[in-house]
Amino acid sequence: MHRFFAFLLAALLSTGCANQPATTEGDFIQYHQARTAKPYDDVLAELKVAIAEHNFRITSHSRVGKVIRQRGTAGFPDYDTIQFCNLSHAKTLIELSVDAVRHMPCSVVLYNTGEETTIKTRLLPVHTDNPALNRFSESINRILRDIVDFAAEI
Repeated sequence: MHRFFAFLLAALLSTGCANQPATTEGDFIQYHQARTAKPYDDVLAELKVAIAEHNFRITSHSRVGKVIRQRGTAGFPDYDTIQFCNLSHAKTLIELSVDAVRHMPCSVVLYNTGEETTIKTRLLPVHTDNPALNRFSESINRILRDIVDFAAEI
């Protein structure tokens, strides 16, 4: 019975992490990530600085790993999720495509895997049937990459 649930969980996770259609236009979810050997708390602090320097505001910060440790799972790794938004960018995105609102707010995750910290963000779709939306998404994606790369720099 346990093997069945393990198999089912593995199947669900593997399909959930695969490239799945992100838009009705047939675009696929893409990510940008970086890894660094810097201490986790330094990466987290620099991530917050990079978000602010690009004129975004943090709308949510979940310290998932810390809370799990506080609830009794000693040794659970650091894992944070941060959501952030710029209302001017959100307005433009919605004006270009009402369906694109699902891409806001932007989000980034960071987690520690032993010797390194990984920072990862989901990019906006750039292969839709809306050229103006594609251009706008490319500009936001450059910002998202800059935020991740800044936090990872040594």
